[in-house]
Amino acid sequence: MSDGENATPGHSDGPEGDKRVARVPQPNSGRAPWERDYPRASASGNHSEGVAAADLIAKITGVQGVNPVTRRSVDVSPAGEDATVPIAVPDEIPDLAALPYPRRPFTPPPAQASPAHPAPPAPPAPPAHPAPTRFRPPVPAAPPPSPGPRRRPALLLARVAAALIAVSALALTGAAWQWQSAKNKLLNTIAALDPNSSDIRDPNAQSGDENFLIIGVDSRIGANSEIGAGDTTIVEGARADTIMLVNIPANRKRVVAVSFPRDLAITPMDCQAWDPETGKYGPVYDKNTGEWSDNERSTTTKLNSAYALGGPKCLVKVIQKMSGLAINRFMAVDFIGFEKMVDALGGVEVCTTTPLEDAELGVVLATAGRQKLDGPTALNYVRARSIATEDNGDYGRIKRQQLFLSSLLRSIISSETLFDLDKLDEVVNTFIDDSYVDNIQTRDLVRLGQSLQGINAGRITFVTVPTTGIADWEGNEVPRTEDVRGLFDAIIDDESLPGENDLNETLSPETSTATSETTDTSAADDALATETSTSETTTETTAATTTTEEVKAVAADPRDVTVQVGNATEIKGLATATTEELDLYGFDVLDPDYSDWSLADQTTVYYSLGNEQAAATVAATLPGARIERITGLGEVVQVVLGSDFSTVTYPQASGTQLTVDVTHTGGSTPTELPSDLTVTNGADVRCD
Repeated sequence: MSDGENATPGHSDGPEGDKRVARVPQPNSGRAPWERDYPRASASGNHSEGVAAADLIAKITGVQGVNPVTRRSVDVSPAGEDATVPIAVPDEIPDLAALPYPRRPFTPPPAQASPAHPAPPAPPAPPAHPAPTRFRPPVPAAPPPSPGPRRRPALLLARVAAALIAVSALALTGAAWQWQSAKNKLLNTIAALDPNSSDIRDPNAQSGDENFLIIGVDSRIGANSEIGAGDTTIVEGARADTIMLVNIPANRKRVVAVSFPRDLAITPMDCQAWDPETGKYGPVYDKNTGEWSDNERSTTTKLNSAYALGGPKCLVKVIQKMSGLAINRFMAVDFIGFEKMVDALGGVEVCTTTPLEDAELGVVLATAGRQKLDGPTALNYVRARSIATEDNGDYGRIKRQQLFLSSLLRSIISSETLFDLDKLDEVVNTFIDDSYVDNIQTRDLVRLGQSLQGINAGRITFVTVPTTGIADWEGNEVPRTEDVRGLFDAIIDDESLPGENDLNETLSPETSTATSETTDTSAADDALATETSTSETTTETTAATTTTEEVKAVAADPRDVTVQVGNATEIKGLATATTEELDLYGFDVLDPDYSDWSLADQTTVYYSLGNEQAAATVAATLPGARIERITGLGEVVQVVLGSDFSTVTYPQASGTQLTVDVTHTGGSTPTELPSDLTVTNGADVRCD
């Protein structure tokens, strides 16, 4: 059936290559696809001539065929809101003076409503009611205590101390809970996430991971217009000026932040319209034309148009499709929020070899060298795109952003900011004021941060999405698709990235790991020769081990699934008949694979890592089929029909939850990453 993990079954080197099956023209009929009469393409040789797979088997074996089973479309209910009550944690004790902190509205004063669509009046405030009082019966006077034996002073003092500690712990724990509850109510929340997306690759491998989509918003609305950003008369709406996808694996051993150029080329997609001034989804009123938009709008071919036209939901949809990561946290920070956060942390240190001057912002850094930046200066440092000495546009800005965040994280790790309650409270206040989130609460940030407190800066890696470096005719940065896929596969598999080390500061992060490994190897010497040999033998044995695991997936749209069918039975023409039926159900089918397959008893669906959704979708149409993961298939699902094959059933509705058993061999090979991957290590303190 298979030549092993690294073999591609049915690979044909014939002159015809992998041609796609021509689609049969669909008649304009009101009948369902399976009720229509379709002309069958003629076939010759050993191919069937317009005979369904089940009918073909029935003619040869005498077994009655099975009619396809139809199913209704399934509505997948969105995940409900997290109603979990914050758990009080004694080490998260706040500054109680911050409890009455006032809430800032979600947005600046709303835009004037259209005369044709007047804004609804605000609902009346509920009448105030006096707080109820609990009846307390009179307590009779206690009788005078009878004289008893005298207690020892030390024992009495210990009991009093224990009581005071218990009361204090109870009070502080309650205060922590009260602080968290108060802060959570002040968060500006917005709908962004899509946890049931079929674009999520290998959900099981991502169990327990934290994936934050963090964006810096270029908005000229409200107070942002007062800090040199310009106002809405110059640039309307809001754009995702900085886009980072941060992965923190379940074991919390590393942090990877992937930067996306704002002008990255994307395939346009339809998203629900979004109004940045109100933060609401749906038709948007255009004050210039006096018209309302449609409920859905198409993005352009630039990445930052996804946020501008479709808001957080659309941007999450685009990034999730590109990366395959299950984005489960969203955070957007505007200009004002960024400035306040830097000032709350006491500034951030950067280093530059030359003064920096931007064509639009003016002087950013007047002098070279190492210096600490306050909020306004830091904002210009990470925003500037036209620095004369860089001459690389958005990539120079991304590099500065990565160096800035590296320095910020080193500062937080060294100063234990997350355990300084006064500073933590100040940072949280700025975060609440000028950010918008989905599935983030204050306790999530505190606990996550404290779980990372022991991590070394060398385990924090910033990387930029690989591109060709040449803009297309629309001025977009063209992604290198295969290298992008390899990068995110490595992240999903929790593989280390180039330059990772166990240091907090280094001048040569790229060589730190290699030096450490060389030292360890030389130290081992002959004393570990026997152990090394045994380890290698064990590894080879493990590589040949077959593993079966349960994988949870979501059914994909058949139009997004590419399938090729091979025949490992004695029934001639079965691959062609099955291909035609899959084509009828909407799958993107390739020409059948006419390789000389060895006879097989069971139908097998082959796929490569990251294509679980497609494989599960195909297997659901083939009763009794097994699924095996191999390498080399890319986005193609390979079906090899066995003697147990009987029919092709109707595909599951897109979005249906599927659970399948997947077989694969152990000892998986690490993902091959591009050699020119742009990486910034968190421990890198060089002056660039």
